[in-house]
Amino acid sequence: MIRRTARLRKEFVYRKSLEGKERELYEKKRKIRQCLEEGKVIPTELRNSEASLRTEIALEDTNTAVNGNAADDEYAKANERDPKVLVTTSRDPSSRLTQFVKEVKLLFPTSRRINRGAQVLPDLVELCRSNDFTDLVMVHEHRGEPDGLVISHMPFGPTAYFGLTNTVMRHDVKDQDIGTVSEANPHLVLENFTTPLGKRTANILKHLFPSPKDGKSKRVITFANDSDYIAMRHHTYEMPRGASSCALTEVGPRFEMKLYQIKLGTIDADDADVEWSLRPFMRSSKKKRL
Repeated sequence: MIRRTARLRKEFVYRKSLEGKERELYEKKRKIRQCLEEGKVIPTELRNSEASLRTEIALEDTNTAVNGNAADDEYAKANERDPKVLVTTSRDPSSRLTQFVKEVKLLFPTSRRINRGAQVLPDLVELCRSNDFTDLVMVHEHRGEPDGLVISHMPFGPTAYFGLTNTVMRHDVKDQDIGTVSEANPHLVLENFTTPLGKRTANILKHLFPSPKDGKSKRVITFANDSDYIAMRHHTYEMPRGASSCALTEVGPRFEMKLYQIKLGTIDADDADVEWSLRPFMRSSKKKRL
């Protein structure tokens, strides 16, 4: 099993190493295709390889005409089956963090929660791989307050690290009757994820949830990005007078997320490449936003 995992990881890293060459070839074919469609002259730097590139363009279909990258490859088969998420905490969790991770588990319909105990990260990753989990979600705390969320996609990554703020749990709302949590597959609302980094983040988040089986689900989970802070809200809705009326009921929990790192590897891979990281010098007008 360990040899097979190592072999698959080497194959994945090799495919990633070819990404730059594939992107360069894709740009050349795109320029030739554009020139042919607009009736323009082929650029001078592409005339030597024009014949071979035209042959490749003629053989392409709708799938191969699009440039493939690591993000597509990691989630290439994610839609073939429902996600299976493992939820756990950091070591020696407080009672508040234990309560919070129980509520986080209820957000994902196809998830399972385990107690961390004395398990180290490599053991958790191997547990996910051997039991066919698609993602590992780990919650951290500081002095009893949840302050970190890690999402690691199996079997090879990526891993996204989020900071948590303004956490409000269901049991904190005592004056309102918020009811029980529905186990139906939720509808997802991903708002304002427009940049390449935002699309990458939205791709990581949306693959934690299975698609609704039908249109009858009245459960909605929202991830709304505003100035790089992602607000998570969990609602159910009713339409008592048809489509013209809609009443929202917040179910909870609620929190805000701040992305600070994306790593090309699983959570236990210390030597994995960092795809994106938040740096102090990025706080400028040219900052790469979600």
